Amino acid sequence: MVFDLDGVLVDSFAVMYEAFAVAYKEVVGDGPAPFDEYRRHLGRFFPDIMRIMDLPLEMEEPFVRESYRLASQVPVFDGVVELLTTLRVRGLRLAVATGKSGERARSLLGQLGLLPFFDHVIGSDEIARPKPAPDIVEHALHLMGFAPEQAVMVGDAPTDIASAHGAGVTSAGALWALSETDELLDARPDIVLARPADLLALCPSVPGD
Repeated sequence: MVFDLDGVLVDSFAVMYEAFAVAYKEVVGDGPAPFDEYRRHLGRFFPDIMRIMDLPLEMEEPFVRESYRLASQVPVFDGVVELLTTLRVRGLRLAVATGKSGERARSLLGQLGLLPFFDHVIGSDEIARPKPAPDIVEHALHLMGFAPEQAVMVGDAPTDIASAHGAGVTSAGALWALSETDELLDARPDIVLARPADLLALCPSVPGD
């Protein structure tokens, strides 16, 4: 099973907003930071989002610096620890495929106590083509030794669903972080999940579970 990180496992949007605002002010200058537009592109690699938004790539350094500084303030979504614990008890192998760099994703998961749940954590800087290309999901499957039909990709953004579809895996749309769900639903996920525990219905139980 492959998970996106932000908006699926952790509620990082408040910290992300603060880091983006600081980076925008330092590099671009005064004025409102276009965070709503930035959020629409989440799931992509940060430099790719800067190119799409026609913003300076120099924003990455202060954005990453502030993200590290604020990482301890990122909450884990309710039900996620219980979900991951149950999936591991059931013998499933788990991976994270994120728009973050691999180093930053592993650092955040480590600080939050989630890193031991995962066999692999893959960042967008560690594959040739970030989401919405299928490369990051395909790489996760390769590392875990699974065929596409054996896997599920859980994400909260259209880029996650596109990446899953391109890799030939079942896509699951996570709604618990979204106030507006239309864009995700328009991407046509194979399964829609209202809360983390809904994912357990897709996974086989072990005797006595």
